Amino acid sequence: MSLSRLLVAALIGAALAPAAHAQRATNLHARTAGELADLCAASPRGGLGDAQVNYCHGFAQGAVDVMLHDAGEKKPFCFPSPTPTRTETLGQFVRWVRADSSHASLPAAGGLHQFLTERYPCNR
Repeated sequence: MSLSRLLVAALIGAALAPAAHAQRATNLHARTAGELADLCAASPRGGLGDAQVNYCHGFAQGAVDVMLHDAGEKKPFCFPSPTPTRTETLGQFVRWVRADSSHASLPAAGGLHQFLTERYPCNR
């Protein structure tokens, strides 16, 4: 799996998740897992919260789609059944990043990948 390809797909996914009532143009970005966690932890009420949460969800969905596609049949992580909601999983991601300061400096897509492989390992 190419991390640069993963990052491009995640950024495209995030760009496709605009806030419904954006009042002004905003330059949101998530270069690191810490920046992504900050966006994911934003309150959707007021200010830029909706845009931040939408960016987080779009980035994560795009990244997960690419990770699973690139992996083929050997998945890097396996969601349980029933599958947790995106909001639940991203809340766990935020706690994971904040629990260990070294996680915050990881590249955003790489940090999300590491979290998912640790949190949802496949039975091998």
